Formats: sequence, structure tokens, C-alpha cells
Amino acid sequence: MNGTAVWLTGLPSSGKTTTALALTAALQERGVRVECLDGDELRRKVGQELGFSKEDRMENIRRAVYISKLLNRNGVTTVISMIAPYLEMRDYARAELESYVEVYVYCPLDECVRRDVKGLYAKARKGEIIAFTGISDIYEPPVSPEITIHTHTSSVDANVRQIVDYVVNEHRQL
Repeated sequence: MNGTAVWLTGLPSSGKTTTALALTAALQERGVRVECLDGDELRRKVGQELGFSKEDRMENIRRAVYISKLLNRNGVTTVISMIAPYLEMRDYARAELESYVEVYVYCPLDECVRRDVKGLYAKARKGEIIAFTGISDIYEPPVSPEITIHTHTSSVDANVRQIVDYVVNEHRQL
């Protein structure tokens, strides 16, 4: 059986990586073969030369989709934590990945700014970071994600349970 790609999308500091790591652990506890593909880590390991232009962001998405596709076809579920700010990027992933579940990690911008321990939002507002999603570059929220979680009002555990329940019961995977 092929693996499923669970794609977590949302603003920077919305809780994508925190949720992805907890989801990966929960799936491992269920005996699922799973790998977490984090956008920041992928950029450091296989996309060092990429910037943050729309074209470079799309190339980063293509690489993540390719890696996920390889893993999925070998029965490994992937939990992908990447902003993927444009609808066309997520549409590409949905079209390429056989079993795709989109999770919108919703968190209001002001809460993302409050959570930002790296100070990236402040740098973006000062113009020190160009094309920063949510400030100087757009984020197009998903139109019809399979799941929406609210990281500002729900716990990580509750959000992970919501995703696992959907993937197991409604998507009939795992």
C-alpha cells in the first residue's frame, strides 16, 4: 500500500513544524512508516541555492513533492511542513501526489508575530527581509483543505488527534 502525503500549510510561526513533529510521533506510535519533511530543513539540505522568489519557492515545492512521491510509493507516509504560500503550489502537490491530505494550520497573523522567536516578522517589517510571507509577500489560504486546525485555540494533541482521525477514518489511509 502506498503512503499518504499530509501537507501542513500556514503562515510562518503558525505551528506547522510543532504539529508535524507531534503528528509524526503519533503515527510512529501507531506503527505507521512515516517521515517528516520540514521546509526549513529541506531548504538547508537540498535547496541551499534557492532564494525566496516565487520561482525559487516553486522549485523548493517541486523537490519536496518529488521526495514525498518516492517515499509514498514505497509505503512511507510523509508529513510535509511547508508554507507553500501560493494556491498553485499546493495544487501542484495535490496533482502530483497520489494520496494527498491538505491541512491548513490556521493562526492569526498577530499571534504568529507574537510567537516568532527568530524575530523574522520584525525584520520583514523593517524591510530587512524581502518577500517574507504574510508581510511583504502574500499567503493565499487554502480554498478547501481537507482539515483546518486552529493552533491559537486548540492544543497540539487535539490538533494531532483531528488529523489522525481524518486520515484513518475519512481518508481511509494508514
